[in-house]
Amino acid sequence: MKKHFILIPLLLITILANAQVEKSTELYKTIKEKDSLLFNIGFNNCDITQFKKLVSDNFEFYHDQGGLTNSKSEFIQSIENGLCKLDYKPKRVLDVKSLEIFPLKKNGVLYGAIETGIHSFYAIEKKQEEYLTSIAKFTHLWMLENGNWKLSKGLSYDHKDVVIMAPNP
Repeated sequence: MKKHFILIPLLLITILANAQVEKSTELYKTIKEKDSLLFNIGFNNCDITQFKKLVSDNFEFYHDQGGLTNSKSEFIQSIENGLCKLDYKPKRVLDVKSLEIFPLKKNGVLYGAIETGIHSFYAIEKKQEEYLTSIAKFTHLWMLENGNWKLSKGLSYDHKDVVIMAPNP
């Protein structure tokens, strides 16, 4: 019986020690900034330089509708030849309230972070207001590589298409 009294507090301490970081921490702010550079600048403006800077050479991307992308070059090529050549401009918006960052440490030394959240995707067409196309969850694995944060793995899943209702005449 005494073992249970010891194990329960140890379990709670372990859970709390591995919890998400507070929004005020440097890690949270850094990963949120990297997310913004990747999406608000890179994705939303087709700025390929952001992907080249922020994506790891060992990158893998798992998408529940688009399948697996095995490399940084394949991923960047898919952005250049797909996303950037659509007949509308896509836009990604992060649901900031859903954003969570979890530190990864080895022997007390930070080596990476897991970022999770929900993001919405919009289409922007000429002479039309932007409209919501889908909502999805994401998980990103950020790694410190030579002192720089690099996106090593990306998962985009649970996509829900949004049905656009035409206005009544």
